[in-house]
Amino acid sequence: MSLEFRSKKEIVYDLLRDNILKGKYKPGSRLVIDDLASKLNVSQIPIREAIRQLEADGFVTTEPYVGATVTQIDANFIYEVFALLESMEIIGSRSACRVMSDEQLETLVQMTAEMDQVVTKPDEWSNQNKAFHLYICEIAQTDLVMKMMQKVFDHWDRLRLHYLQDVSANRILEAQDQHKQLLEAFIQCDPDEVERIIREHNQRALQSYIQHLESEGHLVPTTDGGQ
Repeated sequence: MSLEFRSKKEIVYDLLRDNILKGKYKPGSRLVIDDLASKLNVSQIPIREAIRQLEADGFVTTEPYVGATVTQIDANFIYEVFALLESMEIIGSRSACRVMSDEQLETLVQMTAEMDQVVTKPDEWSNQNKAFHLYICEIAQTDLVMKMMQKVFDHWDRLRLHYLQDVSANRILEAQDQHKQLLEAFIQCDPDEVERIIREHNQRALQSYIQHLESEGHLVPTTDGGQ
């Protein structure tokens, strides 16, 4: 049996990224290369390489005389996150609608049914939700979109952890209903209806989160409900 080879840099990257996404490394906290090398029992080289990759992905900021720190996260970031997710989901879903096989559609139906079983477990549901949308990109063979979407989902996880952990659970039932509408549009092979549902799915979620962030004082209320 062959095992997937992973370099020290990849192992360190995954560990640091996971700690950032789970909030173990707080926004603004320093990532000291010597300390990390000692703690992880590796040389400085894979630490530096991993930090450079994390910086390219937007999770780490490096400044002169300060070094590497976990990137701060601002509530206004929600506008960018949802704009990117909506655009990428539309690209992937429209493409998938044209090429989806009956077997692939059945897999999406099964994934949705499994998500129904964890609607009271927001973190588990969120992970399955990501897998659902990424699988649609896999069906569409939009590989670049899928890679970009994975990173945006990671940033969404940070935003949800720091600002929306409680309120995100309230969106699950409505989101599940919209997933089932999306499945019906796939069955009908209707890419225009797929796009409509994706837009509604994202815009309703965004407005719900904006209202919560405004009520908590994290966003300044606007007269038009947007930026």
